[in-house]
Amino acid sequence: MSCGNPHETDCVEAIDKLYEFIDGELTPDVKQKIAVHLQECAPCLDQADIERAVKALVSRSCQDRAPGGLRERILGRLDEARQQVGEA
Repeated sequence: MSCGNPHETDCVEAIDKLYEFIDGELTPDVKQKIAVHLQECAPCLDQADIERAVKALVSRSCQDRAPGGLRERILGRLDEARQQVGEA
């Protein structure tokens, strides 16, 4: 996605980090960069609003807890996949 306007942080990077932004998982400096971009870019802000709404809907609808250790297993597999991509 790109709105076609120049930004210090481009739309692709902002959208790429959107989930981490919404979940509060970014470093303060990256969080600030994405926040500034969203203030400047209506299409990306709209996408952020949609993702927040979907996340809230899923949260309200899914009351079941994931099995213990699931997050750790997923993160471990993601790390493995990143390492494999880095080795290729």
